[in-house]
Parts: sequence; structure tokens; C-alpha cells
Amino acid sequence: MEDNSKKEPVKREEEGFLGKAKKLVDKADDLIDENVEKLKKSKAFESVTGAMDKAGDYIENKVEEVKQGKIKEKLGAFAGKAEVKAEEEISKAKEAGKKFAGKAADKLEDIADEIRNKTKNDNRPD
Repeated sequence: MEDNSKKEPVKREEEGFLGKAKKLVDKADDLIDENVEKLKKSKAFESVTGAMDKAGDYIENKVEEVKQGKIKEKLGAFAGKAEVKAEEEISKAKEAGKKFAGKAADKLEDIADEIRNKTKNDNRPD
């Protein structure tokens, strides 16, 4: 009989911990979703997206011209310019991504610390 009563409070503590862990995961998921939306609205993301769209349109036009036999030599010059521009925009996007990842990691650490502190102070069974 004593074994059953001892196991029951431990199970309650585990359920409380699992519930808190689930809440932490939910908060982290919400935070990531929110920050992804912020990143999508950022200037760097807009820049990269715009540059990629422009480059794609330009390439399509030039491929069509090549198919028609008009500008084969200009395509080589364009490829060099497009590569440089793409590298610049990708570099900007990487920097923005690093900043975002750092902020997200800091926020997740803060949330984890809060939960750790609450669980240390709340040692009673749920």
C-alpha cells in the first residue's frame, strides 16, 4: 500500500513538469512564428526577394533572346553582374538571419530560465 501512495505523487510531479515543458514548447513555437513574420517584413528580406525576382525576370528575358539568337555575348556579362549582386543580397540576408537567430535564442533562454526558476520554487505536487 505504501508503494502505491509513493508512486502517485511522483507521477503528478512528472505530469506537472511535462505540462510546463509543453507550455514552453508552445511559447517557443509562437515566438519563432512571430519572429519569422518579422523577418519576412524586414528590409533585408524584401531586398533579397526583390533582387531574386528581378534576376529571375531578367534571366528569362535573356534566355528568350538567346533562343532567338540575339545576345549570346551579353549573357556572359550579365551572369557576372547577377552573381555579384546575388552574393551581396545573400550576405545581407545571412546577417539578418544571424541577428534573428541570436534574438530568438536569447528569448528562448529567458523563457527556459523562467520555467526553471518556477519549477525550483514550486516543488509541491500539482
